[in-house]
Amino acid sequence: MDAPTNILLLETISFEADAILRGKGTVFMAKAPDAGGVIATKEPIHAIITRGKGDVSAALIDQCPELRVIARCGVGLDNVDVAHATRRGVRVINAPGSNADTVAEHTLGLMLSLQRQTFASVSAVKAGDWAFRNSYDGDEIRGKTLGILGYGNIGRKVELLARAFGMIVLHLAHPQVQAKDDGAMARNLDALLAESDILTIHLPLNATTRQLLDATALYQTKPGALIINTARGEIIDENSLLVGLQSGRIGGYASDVLTTEPPSKDSGLVAHPNVLITPHSASLTARTYNQMCVLTVNNALDLLAGRKVDRRYVFNGGSLG
Repeated sequence: MDAPTNILLLETISFEADAILRGKGTVFMAKAPDAGGVIATKEPIHAIITRGKGDVSAALIDQCPELRVIARCGVGLDNVDVAHATRRGVRVINAPGSNADTVAEHTLGLMLSLQRQTFASVSAVKAGDWAFRNSYDGDEIRGKTLGILGYGNIGRKVELLARAFGMIVLHLAHPQVQAKDDGAMARNLDALLAESDILTIHLPLNATTRQLLDATALYQTKPGALIINTARGEIIDENSLLVGLQSGRIGGYASDVLTTEPPSKDSGLVAHPNVLITPHSASLTARTYNQMCVLTVNNALDLLAGRKVDRRYVFNGGSLG
């Protein structure tokens, strides 16, 4: 690129992606994911790159009058004000589908560990309690009914894995996916909650999904159901979830995400014996993390250089033309 290019990096990215970025422009690293404005007031910024925590707010966008690209190394865009970026004519890049395989694998890992009480069993043996086997009441996922909330790239990958384990698979009915239904049976939310032995969440976070599984919905679940969440913590009412776990209405919860990350040290949800929490790491396998970062960085640099980018990666491309 002939003209100087200044890139604001709100979070660390993979080593390879970082090297590519620094070879093509001047990179300014924010001291914290929400501290980009400090740099934006001093330097003309042409691109902002973030992962899942960097706050690309309307205020930050307005502080960058020369901004042309916002890129998120990942799928969800709830930390980016896409509407304001679009109004400003700024293209927003993400990497849809890039984490589907690894998140699906993580989902099945959580599901198996929760259903078979793997973590509890391993912890007991490490503590010298071989007698744990006498009270073991884990089960198989084979033959269980799995309800998928969110039948997109990840949800469909989960379906394939679940079927390989012999599960019956349902998914939440949606007008845009029913026509493409490839085998899983569609249900409305009430029926899905009532029929599923295990629920797995793969929905984006937006106004219609925030607190979708509230106290009323959780009470409609099949008694003893397990819930897996590798989407966003805010989709489920965690206070009502804890009440359901304590009463035994909910049989267990395994999640890679929480409403507050990291959780407080006295979190009742994290401490509950039938809860497994991983630290938002489903997409952080070495291969997928690097692939997402490199793909996103290269797409951002191509846009800055005036080169064409595959339209599926430009989230607001349809609005900007």
